[in-house]
Amino acid sequence: MKKKIVVGVSGASGSIYAVRLLELLHPLAQVHLVISRAAATVLALETKYHIEEISRLAYRIYDNEDFCAPIASGSFPVDAMIVIPCSIKTLSAIANCHCDTLISRAADVTLKERRKLILSVRETPLHLGHLKLMLKAAESGAFITPPVPQFYTNPQSIGDIVTQTVCRILDLLDIKSEFSVRWNGSCKTVNVQGLSVTDAYHTEVINESVIAKNIAQGRL
Repeated sequence: MKKKIVVGVSGASGSIYAVRLLELLHPLAQVHLVISRAAATVLALETKYHIEEISRLAYRIYDNEDFCAPIASGSFPVDAMIVIPCSIKTLSAIANCHCDTLISRAADVTLKERRKLILSVRETPLHLGHLKLMLKAAESGAFITPPVPQFYTNPQSIGDIVTQTVCRILDLLDIKSEFSVRWNGSCKTVNVQGLSVTDAYHTEVINESVIAKNIAQGRL
């Protein structure tokens, strides 16, 4: 049986992350989608996608003011919720239990029912108030997962960066994607300051003495 996942899209920059998440979740989960008005505006500004297109990737879509939606109640069983991208305004509402939209209400329900809530907070730089909000949300049980790119995958495009970031979020949902790139240790010989250093992790058994020697000699 497919997992039921609530996806909330707020008005922060980075709506392409939401689009890619929906694309990857579509064949793997039953998605209940909420898009704020600000998110619809940002989507049009930042991407070539339209609301109608991404709505087709969801099992059901709700108005952000619809407090009669099933996902507004803890009696409606879902497996998890993701807010991506998560604006500071939405983070603040969730952290302070201020349920003035369906996104914040569904998130609050997710926390009170002890289900997994993932907040992909998209803001920088962060002042103390932002950090306190993230701490408060985390203390209530939320996973704070900013869309931080991973460069060990040697991405060749923005699409590669977005996909890998979204795949890490899918990992938190215990949903595996064929597009995910896993780190299994470097299999390259790295050239550091003119010295050829073979990565000791390339062998089946980790050679700790080689690693220690390379570190002592300033090679790693």
